[in-house]
Amino acid sequence: MSHPPTPPEAAGPLADALATGAPFALLSRQGSLELLLGDVVTVPTLADIPLPDDSSPGPKALALVPYRQLAERGFAHVDDGAPLRCLRVSAHHRLTRQEALAALPTGPVQAHDGRFDVDDERYAGIVETVLREEIGRGEGANFVIHRCYTAEVTGDPLRAAAAAAGNLLRDERGAYWTFLVHTQDRTLVGATPERHVSVDGGLIMMNPISGTFRRPSAAADQAAGPRSRRDDEDLDALLRFLADPKEINELYMVLDEELKMMANVAEHGGQVIGPYLKEMSHLVHTEYLLAGRGDKDVREVLRQTMFAPTVTGSPLENACRVIARHEGRGRGYYSGVLALLGTDAAGRQTLDAPILIRYAEFDPAGRLRVPVGATLVRDSTPAGEVAETKTKAAAVLAALGLGHRSPASSATAAPLADDVRVQAALAARNRHLSRFWLTERRADQPAALTGRVLVVDAEDTFTGMLVHQLRALGLTPTLRPWHADGLGRDLDTFDLVVPGPGPGNPTDPVDPKMITMRRLVRRLLDERRPTLAVCLGHQVLAGRLGLTLHRRAEPYQGLQREIDLFGRARRVGYYASFTALAPADQLTTPYGPVEICRDPRSRAVHALRGPTFVGVQFHPESVLTEDGPEILTGLLAPLLTADRLAGSATG
Repeated sequence: MSHPPTPPEAAGPLADALATGAPFALLSRQGSLELLLGDVVTVPTLADIPLPDDSSPGPKALALVPYRQLAERGFAHVDDGAPLRCLRVSAHHRLTRQEALAALPTGPVQAHDGRFDVDDERYAGIVETVLREEIGRGEGANFVIHRCYTAEVTGDPLRAAAAAAGNLLRDERGAYWTFLVHTQDRTLVGATPERHVSVDGGLIMMNPISGTFRRPSAAADQAAGPRSRRDDEDLDALLRFLADPKEINELYMVLDEELKMMANVAEHGGQVIGPYLKEMSHLVHTEYLLAGRGDKDVREVLRQTMFAPTVTGSPLENACRVIARHEGRGRGYYSGVLALLGTDAAGRQTLDAPILIRYAEFDPAGRLRVPVGATLVRDSTPAGEVAETKTKAAAVLAALGLGHRSPASSATAAPLADDVRVQAALAARNRHLSRFWLTERRADQPAALTGRVLVVDAEDTFTGMLVHQLRALGLTPTLRPWHADGLGRDLDTFDLVVPGPGPGNPTDPVDPKMITMRRLVRRLLDERRPTLAVCLGHQVLAGRLGLTLHRRAEPYQGLQREIDLFGRARRVGYYASFTALAPADQLTTPYGPVEICRDPRSRAVHALRGPTFVGVQFHPESVLTEDGPEILTGLLAPLLTADRLAGSATG
């Protein structure tokens, strides 16, 4: 995005805005420091964000998108009334770091009555409940539960926030955005590590980040002296962090979830790039980049990607229900986004939207909120997640002067990612991931299969990724939700039906989704229509074939396993808390003989196949399944032969 040259007095407008309280935004992003001035309007939907149709390049609007905007997608949330505010940009300046610091006040925030709104004991109890009742019962793979540090600020809140912004500009490194945004009714200041989504020149990028390693303090490093034993000990600690299965699996799960989003907004889905270290002053994270191309309006890209799994969970729609159940209050702007919309020199829309995390919010009355969350996965512990929220809050509080602020040794030390052992540990994470998602895909790749496919989404948008894989194989997929009107009315027009994945208990006798899925699978079997059933669909298929459905003692959420898949070793990814159990490798059913791929000890079914159907408990479309398209080709080819197509057309 191009910018006008900066006049020598460019810092003046920042000082004026601070003095008058007029709306403004100070943004440090992508190596530049920008000041945006304008007026603030409230709009009802993302489509109403003002994006003037003029030819001048540059930013047009900065939107503060609250969590409650999920209403646009029909997802569950606690409505706290937080407005969708937009700063309509009338003036845009480039500043140097020195100019900005000269205009910003200094000094710590004076505050009192600081505490978490949910205390440690209660938060630990919520974590334990979510692990047991949500992840343990198949409602999803991971969920983010937040709490807020609150305090009362003495003095001018805008001045306090501006001083914190100065501290961040001096001390922080590695943030995606460092920002100070003032809309008169609230002031936000922070340093967020994570891009949610950006669009530039038709290139769409997302940036899943997960895993938190706390860096040693600068004071400790200085006391230890140059190249001390402490350096090796700290690097050893980082290597242990990089090898921790919980941290690895947590990143894989959010990677899968953001690939689902990219499947909806990019033409061929997203290509996985990385992983990398995100090195900040006090914390180090692990991250991937996702890249794809598309031509949707940037406001629609925002709508279809609300909101990041790193701050909600997966599968997303059910994660929103879980959050509403267990948080019981609104989130304000936490886990929403700041979204800078504009146009480039060629007149194309641009978007840069970081996630609203690692920030503080001040209101005019002096109330301070610092919202933080922890990602709960099957390996989480209540004590560990309580500690993680404190670690995240501490970095923000330090910038405010409400905690110990000492720049970490990262300010002068070589990047940790330069160490060959760190590079090897990061590279090892991709060794058994899906090559389909790790490589760039082309529209002219040769077709392995042909046919029309109906994919039924049971509230897990893994189906979007599955659609891309099926299309890459040469098939023509149509995606419909399980509750679509007339879901099975035109089955004769499809050569294959895929009852897809979704959260929940497949044995629930009253759940409308489970009733619909059971009815669909029964019809497909009775009419001998070619069927591929995935995860929840597979469980429903197995139940119809007479197998016992069982809830696992330990959920298989975000887990990769090597299995014997009908005589061939395969590495596949699981997201399931339920499984079917089979007493033997071969069964006789009213629908013909069934071959079972199962664990010989637990009897848990990995896959099954019969004359007109295949069921897989794992996700062939997941980044955790090494050879998903090859597996799909082998399983589907027998179902899509000419005689099968003729048979399915007659029912």
